[in-house]
Amino acid sequence: MKYKSQKVAYMFFALSMVLLVLQIVYGFIMGFAHAGFDGLHEFIPFNTATATHKNLLVVWLLSGFMGAAYYIIPEESQNELVSVKLALLQFWSLAIVAVVAVIGFHFNWWEGRKFLEIPRPLDYLVVVNVLLFLGIILVTLFKGKQRTTTALVLAMGLFFAALLYLPGMIDFNNQSVDSFFRWWVVHLWVEGVWELIMGGILAYLLIKLTGVDRELIEKWLYVIVGLTFLSGILGTGHHYYYMGAPEYWLMIGGIFSALEPLAFLGMALFALAMYRKGEKNHPNKIALYWTLGTAIMSFAGAGLLGIAHTIPSVNLYTHGTLVTAMHGHLAFWGAYGMMVLAIIVYAMPNLTGRKLYDRPGAHYAFWLSNIGMIGMTTAFAAAGVAQVYLERKVGMSFMDAQKAIEVHFWVLIGAAILFTIGILFFVSNFFKHGMPTDEALEANS
Repeated sequence: MKYKSQKVAYMFFALSMVLLVLQIVYGFIMGFAHAGFDGLHEFIPFNTATATHKNLLVVWLLSGFMGAAYYIIPEESQNELVSVKLALLQFWSLAIVAVVAVIGFHFNWWEGRKFLEIPRPLDYLVVVNVLLFLGIILVTLFKGKQRTTTALVLAMGLFFAALLYLPGMIDFNNQSVDSFFRWWVVHLWVEGVWELIMGGILAYLLIKLTGVDRELIEKWLYVIVGLTFLSGILGTGHHYYYMGAPEYWLMIGGIFSALEPLAFLGMALFALAMYRKGEKNHPNKIALYWTLGTAIMSFAGAGLLGIAHTIPSVNLYTHGTLVTAMHGHLAFWGAYGMMVLAIIVYAMPNLTGRKLYDRPGAHYAFWLSNIGMIGMTTAFAAAGVAQVYLERKVGMSFMDAQKAIEVHFWVLIGAAILFTIGILFFVSNFFKHGMPTDEALEANS
């Protein structure tokens, strides 16, 4: 049977959809400001828009990860969640923290630390929230009838994601030391433990969608975990040089960052190989598209574009420019955004009984959002290369260089409109499914 407590996942998926749309709104505010039209500056200054845009990204992805865990863990452990009421309490506390943080940014209530702007009182609420979440997941898992490798890797990723949030809460008087530990959160999340979460969700979806033997898929997970830790930990070092750490960190970080594409290449080859071996003709083809797309786009964005500008001799010029935004946008979209959307597309028909995956809107969502994101990445690449040349070769001032590259942001805005149309198709399809039902879960058991 399917498990009735899986319905909790819907709340987290719905929150992800709302926050994703809100993140896109702030992305447009920033895009128009870069293009020379910063009409909202008196109400939403650029620093407020960028902090809100980035933090909404983190929260909608985390909400998606939590929803995925609440959907996957009961099924993998063959056990209902230990407490649906506590899971709902955890949801509402997460939603409240997200709303208060976003409002607070607009009133200059933040720490001012890049990527970790959330105010300290809310940090403590986040810790309580995540501890409650982990307690529900881990107790459910270890009370269950089985503990699969897929579930354990997913749970391990979630646990270490929570653990690595803590270094960002330590107060330091020294700017370099503070930045050192800040990157433990920022880099080791996205290029370390989040990859474990991605691996766990990817394995689950491939088992369900391809019908390939679980043992074969889970052997690949061990390889991915090994590559992730080999490259991700020391790869963090390519940030250290720029905050005053010894020069050798630029080389160490660059070399190990260059190994990071191996983990993503492994995921891509793994997904494609499992797809070819699969004997199951699953009707939810669009979920398979999103799953395979995750593996391919993450290799392109996080892997290839990552190495393209972390090679030390290149990174000396590109660090902190729009070349970083080029890498960051496709990496986050491919590795984590598409993964969250993949599990949502797979889970929603099972939760609600409404099989909307064959509708044109579902396919428009996939193709328009991905084509739009590739267009945005290309625009960032052109703007970033021009910025590097003008600022760091010609010697033009930052603001003069920004004025010169404004034209690239009109291309970016055009691509972003295409991306947004795709996302709106996805969100519309999501809410058309309606609310989860016990009958739907039983029918899909």
